[in-house]
Amino acid sequence: METSARPVFVLGCPRSGTTLLQLMLHAHPRIALPPETRFVLPAYEGRLGFGDLRDAGNRAALARWITGRKATRFHELGLDAGGVAERIADGPPTLGSALAVPLKAYAEQHGKARWGDKRPAYALHVEEIHRLFPDAQFVHLVRDGRDCVASLLGMPWWHRGFHEAVATWAQVMDVTRRYASRLGPDCWHELRYEDLLAHPERQLRSLCTYLGEEYAPGTTEPHRLAGLAVPARKTWHRRTHGTLDASRAGSWRQRLTPDQIRLCDAVLGERLESHGYALSGAVRPDPAELLRYRKVSALRRAARAKRRALDRLARVREPGPVAYVRPYI
Repeated sequence: METSARPVFVLGCPRSGTTLLQLMLHAHPRIALPPETRFVLPAYEGRLGFGDLRDAGNRAALARWITGRKATRFHELGLDAGGVAERIADGPPTLGSALAVPLKAYAEQHGKARWGDKRPAYALHVEEIHRLFPDAQFVHLVRDGRDCVASLLGMPWWHRGFHEAVATWAQVMDVTRRYASRLGPDCWHELRYEDLLAHPERQLRSLCTYLGEEYAPGTTEPHRLAGLAVPARKTWHRRTHGTLDASRAGSWRQRLTPDQIRLCDAVLGERLESHGYALSGAVRPDPAELLRYRKVSALRRAARAKRRALDRLARVREPGPVAYVRPYI
C-alpha cells in the first residue's frame, strides 16, 4: 500500500497536546490537518439515518448535513460548501468516501497531497475510524496523566470534575494500548508530549519516517501557523501561538492538591510507569476518594460497553459498506 496516500489521524487524551502536534504536521509541505471538526464521529454514529448512500438523493442529504450545520464546524474549514456538497453527492456511495471529501478539499486548498484529521475523542473510537478509513495511519500523543488532569480542571468547557478527568486518561490509555497492539507499527505510532517539547526534531523525524515522508524543518515551528489553523474562539490554545515551551511539563506538582496527587498515583500508577513517568511516592489516598473514583470509572466503562453493543447492532442494519473507496474524491 502506498504510504504517501494514506490519511493521518491524530488522537490522544484531551489536553495532551494534540493541537500542537496537529500544527506541526500541518506545517509539513505535504500534510494538511484541519481545525478540529465535528462531523466524522456523529455521521458514523447516525449513519443509519442517512439511508442507502447508493441513492444520490441520500448522498445529497448527507452532504447538506455535513456542510450546512454549525454543529459540524465545517464552516471553520474555509471551504466552499456548495462545491464540497456537490463532490459528496457525485462521489462513491459510502460514508467514508463522503467524509473524505471535505478533509481532502481542505488539503487541496492548502496545496497539500495528504489529508487527515485531529480530535482527542478519536482515541476512544479507533475501531470506527478504522472502519471508515481502513488504511489510516494513527498517531497517538501521550502526556503525563497528572498534567492532563490538571489542565482539564482549568478548562472552561470541562464540567465533569476531578475523578472524571482521572478516569478519562485511564480509559484512553487502556483503549489505545489494545489498538496499538492490534494494529501494529505500520498503522500506529506513539510519542510522548514531553519528548516532543524537549527534542522536537528527533521526535518529528521519527514521526515522518513512520508516515513515509521526508522530514521538514518547518514542523518544529508550529506557532507560525497557529493564527491561521487554530480558531480564535479557542483561547485555551493560546500557548500554541508561542515558541515551544517545555516548562509546563510536570506542572501537576503545583497545580494538583496533595490529595489529588495521591489518588492519581494510586489509580494511574502502572499506566504512568509504563509510559516512563515516575510516581510521586505519595501515601495511599483516602478510601472514600478511591471509592468515588471507582464509581466514576465503572460508569465510563459501562457507557463504552453500551456504545459498542449499539454499534454492533447498527452494523447488522447497514445497507452497504462504510469504508471509503479509492481513488479519493
